[in-house]
Amino acid sequence: MAKNSSSSNTAPDTAWLGRGRHLGPEPEQDVRRNLIALKAAGVLDDFLDLDPVEAARSTVLHPRDASADPGPSARRLFEARWRVADDVTVRAQLTTYDPEARRKDGEGVTWVVAAEAERAWDMHWPSPATMFWPDSDQVAWDHDTVPGLRLRTTNHLPKDDDELRRRLRDCTRQSWFIHVVVHEAMTPDAKGQRPISVFLPPSLRHRVVEHRGTPEQAQIADFAMKRELSVRMPRGGAVVLPAAPQGPDYDAERFTVRSVFLDGSEPTELLDRIKEFAVLPRPLPAEAEQALTRLRQGWHLLTPDEELVHAQSMVTRYAEALDAMTKSRDLYQEAAETAHAALAEVNGGDGMPQPPVPGLVKADGSPLSSFTKAFGRFRGTNK
Repeated sequence: MAKNSSSSNTAPDTAWLGRGRHLGPEPEQDVRRNLIALKAAGVLDDFLDLDPVEAARSTVLHPRDASADPGPSARRLFEARWRVADDVTVRAQLTTYDPEARRKDGEGVTWVVAAEAERAWDMHWPSPATMFWPDSDQVAWDHDTVPGLRLRTTNHLPKDDDELRRRLRDCTRQSWFIHVVVHEAMTPDAKGQRPISVFLPPSLRHRVVEHRGTPEQAQIADFAMKRELSVRMPRGGAVVLPAAPQGPDYDAERFTVRSVFLDGSEPTELLDRIKEFAVLPRPLPAEAEQALTRLRQGWHLLTPDEELVHAQSMVTRYAEALDAMTKSRDLYQEAAETAHAALAEVNGGDGMPQPPVPGLVKADGSPLSSFTKAFGRFRGTNK
């Protein structure tokens, strides 16, 4: 996708935002099956499957903003509502988009998830991604918009120096995910090849992309990251990459781990750094801000109480509009009657203009001046 433009806002602590690509043949069908299964299991309170055009035309809880429209390339809009700890309600929208025209066939369908809770988000809550997408490796929904990268697995760094630097730039500038680079001091066994995401809390698990550098890539990776991002790659260690633009709260030394044992054990220090990075204030990309606005102002899946409030609001709006129309009609009628009276005064009381009688009109008293004086009185009355 094109390079993100950033807004001056930061992501609210109540929100969960994600954007990726589905490379399979039937992305919307995968979503529907998962939503139906989760509602049947009692995980979801309810869900909606909407056509974006009809959704944009329908009435919503709040006055519609232009940025609440999903856009012409939107394929489908899904909404889901569920509850987490202490009966906290979570509302979420997933929008699927057609690939950009310049993309080649087979590069997948882009998706955006925006979720918001009634209080600050807890990373131990269920992941909004798996409320829409099945949590299965068999469904290829978990690809980053940066080509060649996938969640829930390890992604090896390119061997070419230029390609490596390009990927680092794309990850920090275009991706919505957190990117972590781990260097393998030696080639790990099967246990060490497991991605670190398996140790992360559920809501953070689908926000992290893990890169792996082979033992011989220590120097090239260190050089590329130092040049592009001003961070270092310790041999046998790991680093959490900064986002672009780099925020004032990011400290390269703080988010660098000197040693990571890839033996299947839990890398506690690295996990702590990832969690710490995840709660830092981050600039909100323009596309993410639009998705959040759409969630807040373009919400359709109402509870019975919300439907009642919405209906009462609509009744009030219609009553106010009718009252304004009635007042406007009365004012127009009053103005017409005043104008008619002014015309009658000018024309001798019969309401029709009369030709001037020769010799009776003073030199400074033309019919035009009479009309001007009459309407001057009308304007004064109107004021």
